[in-house]
Amino acid sequence: MYNDRESIFTSGYGFHKNYPANQANYKTFGRVRKMKYHGMLIGLIANSLLALSCCLPARGGDTFTSAEEAGVIFQLQGEYYGSIEGWGGTWGAQVIATGKDSLAIHLLEGGLPGQGFEGREPTKVLDAKIDLDKSVAESSKDEFKVAIKPDTLSVMDESGKTLGVLTKITRESVTQGSRPGPTGTFLFDLAGTNDFTGAKPAEQGLLGVGGTSAELFEDHTLHIEFRTPFQPEDSGQQRGNSGVYVQGRYEVQVLDSFGLRGEDNECGGIYQVARPSINMCYPPLSWQTYDIEFTAAKYEAETSKKISNARITIKHNGVVIHDNLELPRATPGKDQESNTAGPLFLQDHGNPVVYRNIWIKGKKGIKGKGPVIEAQAN
Repeated sequence: MYNDRESIFTSGYGFHKNYPANQANYKTFGRVRKMKYHGMLIGLIANSLLALSCCLPARGGDTFTSAEEAGVIFQLQGEYYGSIEGWGGTWGAQVIATGKDSLAIHLLEGGLPGQGFEGREPTKVLDAKIDLDKSVAESSKDEFKVAIKPDTLSVMDESGKTLGVLTKITRESVTQGSRPGPTGTFLFDLAGTNDFTGAKPAEQGLLGVGGTSAELFEDHTLHIEFRTPFQPEDSGQQRGNSGVYVQGRYEVQVLDSFGLRGEDNECGGIYQVARPSINMCYPPLSWQTYDIEFTAAKYEAETSKKISNARITIKHNGVVIHDNLELPRATPGKDQESNTAGPLFLQDHGNPVVYRNIWIKGKKGIKGKGPVIEAQAN
């Protein structure tokens, strides 16, 4: 799949093969011919713009926010689970949309991430084209073949004998729909509570991106549910991008990273700090959860000098992906570290990511001040 969601880039300065399209930095190589200063400046600007346009994944395909609108390709993509007796037992499959009529098929020995499969790279990979009229996809390699229908994925040997059939499943986080109890506070819920300002409009009962909570927080527990759109023709950072900024300072990435390796700029990553221990990203249009335990950085009262870094534990869809991780600095894109409490900020990156069921337990801060008070019961 990575050859589909990574790019081959060319520019006046170099050749880039299989360089990930969702990485932050790109390198160009080559010589700049000697020229007059003015001409050199124009040439550098022109080539830099060309390299940038090549390296940034373009967004221009359809964006779907409901399964009913997404068509056949959405029916075939997703997760499959079962037994392939010819290969020795339990297997999972992640089928990723990589275009209007193309799929990447990842076969995972042992099951699915968080459910038996423990690797970062898929066991077997192949690509498939969809027959849109028949609502099926088929692909083959030298030693096996795969056929996908809306509810099943069949694996056959080279002669066509069935080795096993996997059934399509829809996983749901074990913490989906959880409530804060008497000591917590809803920031957003279906009953109409909305503590956020600046959020984009969204369908009824959901919260759009770009919102900042009015409440400020120190040490706290956060539960939040999110859903990324289905963008089969897009890739990398242009595919279901948002971010959960804890205290407005530390970004937990939100992205359609279904089937990717799991990097710091993918779903569950702490941007530019740490990648998740496992990629627990569900398929697009699935509701997903983050459950976060956050300990704020501590400062000397008199000098405001930081004496201990912030720490964070994160469960993605109920599975621990960061365990008491130390955060040495704020992540880019929002507020810097300070000895004051901070809000919850939901980044707007141009994609229709939506949120719901957001609640928090812990210490509330007084806006603009360092002291904290205990959160009141809901």
